[in-house]
Amino acid sequence: MQVFGHGIGTWLLVGFVAVTFDFISEAQAQVASPTRLKFSIMSQDSVKITWKPPRGRFHEYRLTVTPVVGGKPQKLSIRKGETAVVVEGLLPNQEYMVQLFAINNKKESAPAQGRFTMRASRSRGRQGSPSQTKPKKVSDSQAGNTTTDEGSQFMCESPAIADIVVLVDGSWSIGRLNFQLVRLFLENLVSAFNVDSDKTRIGLAQYSGDPRVEWNLNQHSTKEAVLDAVKNLPYKGGNTLTGLALTFILENSFKPEAGSRAGVPKIGILITDGKSQDDVFSSAESLRDAGIELFAIGVKNADVNELKAIASEPDETHVYNVADFNIMNTIIESLTKTVCTRVEEQDKGIKEASGRKSLEPAAPSNLVVTDVTARSFRVSWSHAPGNVEKYRVVYYSTTAGQPEEVVVDGIESTAVLQNLMSLTEYQIAVFAIYTKAASEALRGTATTLALPAAADLDIYDVTHNSMRVKWEAAEAASEYMILYAALTGGDTADEKEVKVDNSVTDIELERLSPNTEYTVTVYAMYGEEASDPLTGQETTLPLTPPQNLQFSEITHSMGRVSWEAGSRKALGYRVMYVKTDTTAMGMVEVEDATPIFLTNLTSLTEYTVAVLAIYDEGQSAPLTGSFTTRNVPQPLSLRISDVFEEEFRVSWNHAADDVTLYRLACTPLSGEEAKEFVFSGATDTVVLDHLLPGTEYEVSLSAIYSDEAESEVVTALETTLQRIITTTPATTTTLRPTTVVIRSGIRNLVLDDETTFSLHVSWEPADAFITQYRVSYVSLKGDRAEEGVMVPGRQNDLLLQPLLSDTSYRITVTPIYSDGEGSGRAVTGKTLALSGPINLHVSEEWYNRFRIRWDAPPSPTMGYRVVYTSASAPGPTLDTFVGDDVNTMFILNLLSGTEYIVKVFATYPTGSSEPLTGRAKTLYLGVTNLATEDVRMTSMCARWQFHRHATSYRVVIESLRDGKKEEVIVNGGTSRHCFYDLIPNTKHRISVYTQLQEMEGLAVNILEATVPVPTEPPTPPPTTVPPPTIPPAREVCKTAKANLVFLVDGSWSIGDENFDKIIGFLYNTIGALYKIGPDGTQVAIIQFSDDPRTEFQLNSYNDKEILLNAVERIRYKGGNTKTGRAIKHAKDSVFTVEAGLQRGIPNVLVVITDGRSQDDVVKTSQEMQLEGFTIFAVGVADADYAELMNIANKPSNRHAFFVDDFDAFKKIEDELVTFVCETASATCPLALIGDSSLAGFKMMEMFGLVEKEYASVEGVSLESGSFNSFPCFRLHKNALVSQPTRNVHPEGLPSDYTVTFLFRLLSDTPQEPFALWEVLNKQSEPLVGVILDNGRKALTYFNYDYKDEFQTVTFDDPEVKKIFYGSFHKVHVVITKTHARLVVDCKQVGEKSINAAGNISTTGLEVLGRMVRSRSPRDSSASFQLQGFDISCSTSYASRDKCCELPALRDEANCPALPHACTCSQDSKGPPGPLGPPGNAGLRGQRGVRGEQGPRGPDGQRGVIGLPGPQGQPGPQGPSGQSIQGLPGSAGEKGEKGQSGPAGHQGLSGPRGLSGRDGPPGQRGSVGKDGPSGLPGSPGPMGSPGVPGSPGAAGSPGSQGHIGPPGAQGLKGERGPRGDVQSQSTVHDIAQQVCEQLIQSHLSRYNSILNSIPSNSVQVRAVPGPPGDTGRDGTAGPAGEPGPQGRPGFPGTPGIPGRPGERGSPGEKGERGSTGFGKQGPRGTPGTPGPQGEGRSGSQGPPGPPGRQGSLGRTGSSGPRGQPGPSGYCDPSSCAGYNVGGGYNDPTNQDIPVVQLTPRSYQTYDPYDEQDPYVYHGPYPYPNPYSQPSYPEPHSVEPDHPFDGEEEESEEVEIRSPGIRRFARSISKWRRTSSSTAKKNQ
Repeated sequence: MQVFGHGIGTWLLVGFVAVTFDFISEAQAQVASPTRLKFSIMSQDSVKITWKPPRGRFHEYRLTVTPVVGGKPQKLSIRKGETAVVVEGLLPNQEYMVQLFAINNKKESAPAQGRFTMRASRSRGRQGSPSQTKPKKVSDSQAGNTTTDEGSQFMCESPAIADIVVLVDGSWSIGRLNFQLVRLFLENLVSAFNVDSDKTRIGLAQYSGDPRVEWNLNQHSTKEAVLDAVKNLPYKGGNTLTGLALTFILENSFKPEAGSRAGVPKIGILITDGKSQDDVFSSAESLRDAGIELFAIGVKNADVNELKAIASEPDETHVYNVADFNIMNTIIESLTKTVCTRVEEQDKGIKEASGRKSLEPAAPSNLVVTDVTARSFRVSWSHAPGNVEKYRVVYYSTTAGQPEEVVVDGIESTAVLQNLMSLTEYQIAVFAIYTKAASEALRGTATTLALPAAADLDIYDVTHNSMRVKWEAAEAASEYMILYAALTGGDTADEKEVKVDNSVTDIELERLSPNTEYTVTVYAMYGEEASDPLTGQETTLPLTPPQNLQFSEITHSMGRVSWEAGSRKALGYRVMYVKTDTTAMGMVEVEDATPIFLTNLTSLTEYTVAVLAIYDEGQSAPLTGSFTTRNVPQPLSLRISDVFEEEFRVSWNHAADDVTLYRLACTPLSGEEAKEFVFSGATDTVVLDHLLPGTEYEVSLSAIYSDEAESEVVTALETTLQRIITTTPATTTTLRPTTVVIRSGIRNLVLDDETTFSLHVSWEPADAFITQYRVSYVSLKGDRAEEGVMVPGRQNDLLLQPLLSDTSYRITVTPIYSDGEGSGRAVTGKTLALSGPINLHVSEEWYNRFRIRWDAPPSPTMGYRVVYTSASAPGPTLDTFVGDDVNTMFILNLLSGTEYIVKVFATYPTGSSEPLTGRAKTLYLGVTNLATEDVRMTSMCARWQFHRHATSYRVVIESLRDGKKEEVIVNGGTSRHCFYDLIPNTKHRISVYTQLQEMEGLAVNILEATVPVPTEPPTPPPTTVPPPTIPPAREVCKTAKANLVFLVDGSWSIGDENFDKIIGFLYNTIGALYKIGPDGTQVAIIQFSDDPRTEFQLNSYNDKEILLNAVERIRYKGGNTKTGRAIKHAKDSVFTVEAGLQRGIPNVLVVITDGRSQDDVVKTSQEMQLEGFTIFAVGVADADYAELMNIANKPSNRHAFFVDDFDAFKKIEDELVTFVCETASATCPLALIGDSSLAGFKMMEMFGLVEKEYASVEGVSLESGSFNSFPCFRLHKNALVSQPTRNVHPEGLPSDYTVTFLFRLLSDTPQEPFALWEVLNKQSEPLVGVILDNGRKALTYFNYDYKDEFQTVTFDDPEVKKIFYGSFHKVHVVITKTHARLVVDCKQVGEKSINAAGNISTTGLEVLGRMVRSRSPRDSSASFQLQGFDISCSTSYASRDKCCELPALRDEANCPALPHACTCSQDSKGPPGPLGPPGNAGLRGQRGVRGEQGPRGPDGQRGVIGLPGPQGQPGPQGPSGQSIQGLPGSAGEKGEKGQSGPAGHQGLSGPRGLSGRDGPPGQRGSVGKDGPSGLPGSPGPMGSPGVPGSPGAAGSPGSQGHIGPPGAQGLKGERGPRGDVQSQSTVHDIAQQVCEQLIQSHLSRYNSILNSIPSNSVQVRAVPGPPGDTGRDGTAGPAGEPGPQGRPGFPGTPGIPGRPGERGSPGEKGERGSTGFGKQGPRGTPGTPGPQGEGRSGSQGPPGPPGRQGSLGRTGSSGPRGQPGPSGYCDPSSCAGYNVGGGYNDPTNQDIPVVQLTPRSYQTYDPYDEQDPYVYHGPYPYPNPYSQPSYPEPHSVEPDHPFDGEEEESEEVEIRSPGIRRFARSISKWRRTSSSTAKKNQ
């Protein structure tokens, strides 16, 4: 047993050694064998073989690579020091045997052996690869296994069996008759073979446009069944797609499920009659690569070359071609013999291969991997035959690590591999160990799972400073790590880490910032190794603001503010309130949500109130609202008592506690002088004495309050008693005296309950003897007769109706006694005005509609009449009527971009109110920047800036000569269209109409004339020209290739003589060039003075001699020196493709000047340098050297030259030529890459992937990139974007360079490998490129090295894999002479060694996205997004790049601003654009600086309003910013008013400004006496209002005074204080959405406030003077610096989006306008005080001449506040994105009425169909939210229907009650007394 055990152990040891060598044959003791033979598949046709060198002496290796099935072996001698070799030219899907010998002298070792199988490929392979072994021809005599009988059909009697599939062409070109001959041919073919299920099997497929299987290999088991199927084969018909059919039988017929057998020869036979309509090469190659031998039979019109490309080699035995179908049987014998022979040969080769395998030790089979976890898996296999001692399982990671092994007994068939790395691929090899040998390895791969991660992350219980996080536990985790960080502006702040035990799956994160988005990541930890992250995001709640803000108990001086607490955690509340149109702000802080009263307010003033909750973390968002204080109340219960002959008592009740004074006037109605008294606010009764007996008095009383507001006047009428006269006759008889008794009458006559058409009068009887009352009333206007009503004595009140609205009435109540009338009492009252609606708001503006909304008046109405008309475009005025319950409506079918005047009338039973007027403007539906280009004799093009919502454009061109029109519709993404076949020298009008679904905007027009037919110059007389002397080319210029432009100064300072010297300098410089034209240097010359003139373009000359002659013919121009304009002309008009610009070569500009430029040269020069232009500057004599250095590139000593005079050109000629030619000879031109000017190539421009050109590239669309403001281009499937290499890299690639891509793979990007970019030669073979393998998640770079050997490097590191997961990534491939380095997202991930690259051929193409399997550049390509692609001729660019284009890596502090970004604060200032159209009135600006005092001119007449200017070009979009409106700053102290300064110098005229708003009213001044005219004194400080003096004696009326001279213009007011500026740090602490919220809500509220200022009913309307003529438009001045920041307001609620636009900087002060002229009209007679009006505060003039002193007048009340303009706006539509529409939310309120125009109103628009349930916004329909109520249709306003709504006289209705009768009385009695009263009340 010991001996046996010892023997077994020895043999096991031998077996283990054999496995280490992989294969062991008989040992040869002389030379040791190499060991550890390994194979690595490098590409589709190459393999890398490595080994360990043997011990002992040897000189070299011999390597033999032999195909297992057929083919010749490859032998290779390898020197001793090598341990690896790459074998190329191998066939796909082929197994090879490798033997490696060590050679010492002539002795060789035993071989190290192994086998490998190449992977299948669909490409045919590159040229030079070995082809398949050609089969030998076998004659009939040699085919020993075939027999034939003379005169009978050949029968294949070979025992070899095969699977034969016949592919039959069934296209229409064959025809049914010929198809019968095909069936006969197939019968003979089938009959030649022994067909059976276990013998030869035959299947058949027929094809035309689409192939189909007629029967599979396993469908028929007998020859008879197959022959029956052939006879019944149907004819298909169709096209000829042979390539598709070949692929079809590979994928469907030669499959095991279709009957194809392993180890059996496979034959394919094609029968066709024509050339294929698709590609057949790759399909046939795929069949051959799969081991299928192909025969091709062509009939009639078949293409022989195509047949040869399909068939296997040799063509002599595999290709057949016959002239017609009726002679097909002539080839049947040859075909069947050849097929039979090849089947026999294939069968023999298969058996030989299997025989060789049977001699080797048998390996285990059927490798299965199960029980896969993150750290282990189980390997199982089927036992190998024979006596297996052990199984050895070797495994190792494919990424790193040494091989490890597990050995199990031979009876085991499974093993568990443990302690593995998670998510790692392992190679597995299982060896069977026999007694004396080891088998081949049974190989496989397996990948461990990822470590179990936590699951179901849930973030809940979110508050403003905390949130809870829970998850499901991960199995076997040791602990959990939680990382969380705030997301600020897209970046992640410093992360915080929390680790918890594995038993904890729920934690709370505390001390978070409110209203902040957090990212939370949970890792399951396994020791030091972490699982995949589980990530979630959640936003903490904002600090809860207060809720339900309400205002109540509002009076003239205070209001009650109440709210509800938002959170119990609030520490207190801050209440801020401010007048809407001023900066003065009040603030109150309270500890709880207790209502507070805001006191000391101003009457009739709107206050905006904000309530903020205060927390430990800060303050909440404000809860805002507004209210308007009421008018000051009038005194109450004015009554008169204690009436005597000369006095009576007046009493009243106080209306409020803050009355300061009372003003009382007592006016006798008999015409005597009135008396006026002023009493303190505490007085409530007074006795008026010294009155006239028996006289009726009107007593009026008003209250004056602390804010100087005066209430309305209350009046009462009273008559003093008649004086009683007692007489006694002088007689002798004594009689009792007769006394006249005065009846008491009535008292306390009160008028109340005023409405628009009624007044209520009541009284108290003074005695009980009154039988009835007569109530009479008359209008104080005097336009109606007095009317009266009799009332029974028992009744003491009466409702008077119907009355006229807004009319003053005098009502008299007279008691009637039985013996006559008593003393009556009178009172005046006024009906309410027909108050109109207020606060007209416009919103939801669209291209053909807008919404209006108004607030209802206080009086009940019958409804509203809405009238609207265009403010500029001609058209009818339309109106409609809505009910009284409607206060909002849509107006539809309007013109786009048109301003409309909208008037809303309130309708009452007695008439209509004054209109509420406003303006609204629809959005502009039209293109901008319409311009013409490429104007030629018979064609021209129009280009425009496309409209973001346009779905299409209608472009019309009209000849102004004959009126001929041409019209075309283009899609909404088009911004250019060209018209051809035009008439030369004819002016045309091009009109572009923008269309949005069924809507069309107004036309945008431009006029342009085609170029006239050139006149042939007269033939010059023949002259004898001496042969030209052409300067020789210089050596440095031999390789020069550039676009070279000379910019030559032709100003007057040059002179004719010196200009000739410049021409000589140009002649010599250009003469030094080697070659002129596209293959060398292209030259253009521009001469400039005031304006540039192009002497000739870059593509004008291709011959050096002709070019030099053209230089000599240049004539001197003369003029001023405008160098900046000339440089811009060179950039815009000469360095263009149309002018001959070639891409990919240097662009060089040489500027020659002799003086300082008279315009700016720095800006354009720097722009050109940043775009890659090289500029040389040559200055002569008086040139400014500092200016030359600004023009030229750096370094200046190489690019800027200066000479003292024109004769010194020779000194710099050689140096300039050298530097220019060196620049032109550079392989890499200068280009703007990133934000730096580097040598390299802007590949996006080379391929036309820029916004201006991409539309002309097929298969490419423009989309948003990594940021919305970055453009990105989608290369769609099979786009195959390509450019000739000579246009991109005319000199090839440099030796060292960096290829940079910014791209994103898409969901439809194929899994197969494709080249992001590759260079192909003329034969479409790849030379250099970068390949992405989406399946393997790897990146490969390849090229040919300097030895012309193909080399590749592949990067498949974990960092590389992330670029395949659907996000934007930036990849740098850095190529040096020794290494290839890969940088992903600005982080190096790998570096590999390569040889120095050879140069490329420029005769082929450069292609983007080409699939690796493609055979030609026009085959197929992948779909992906490409945002950036550059090649820089530097290896350091990747280390300098900051990846600012990637959101995750962008650092705002170090990155340039984003292009076209939406921002609410613009830091960077671009160049000024052209003057845009006037915008809407803005908010009131700050007070301007005091200007010069100018003489006042006489008033002029109103001028004509000028037309608006052209719309300006939109400026560039600035960077995204964050903004928030800060709290209002406290008002600064007002400074002393300064004296007028001396007159300044006349400034440049600025652009025409917008109309300003009326200023606020001035403070009330004390009444003073008129003094004599004196010199203007400096203004004193404003005093407080004084107590009015006692009334003076009545003076007689004075005569009308003379018209005084006009006063001089007053001084401009001093500049107001600047408000505090919100700190920037506070701004950035607020979340990003605040800007959008402020825009959406806050501004809309302020719009409504600013547009709806209530009018003060006691103010006096000021009459404006006649306007002056419109002044001359000044020339536009340069843009001024931005003004100081305005008063910040406290944060508000979000507002609606404003109209897009950018706030322009204020212009410089313009010239003083010329004085107007006009004649002042005569002065009118003074009238009595009228009702309140709207006034404007004018400028203060000097005192006028003294007038006659009059009595003390009443203190005037303040004028109304001017209406502020609408709020400013910031465009939030680009913050959502690049050119992606939207921004307008559809309303959902179905109750909002929509009023449509009649269809006939505007022919351009189609009305909405009432039956259509959808409206269309963009491509998708939505339910129509605008339901049509049954309102009257709009109708045109007739001429007799006034637009302003005059009152219509109502019909009189007589109302009778029991005991009441109506009577009329003449009004002549009241005419005189009522007229004056009426004037006072007007």
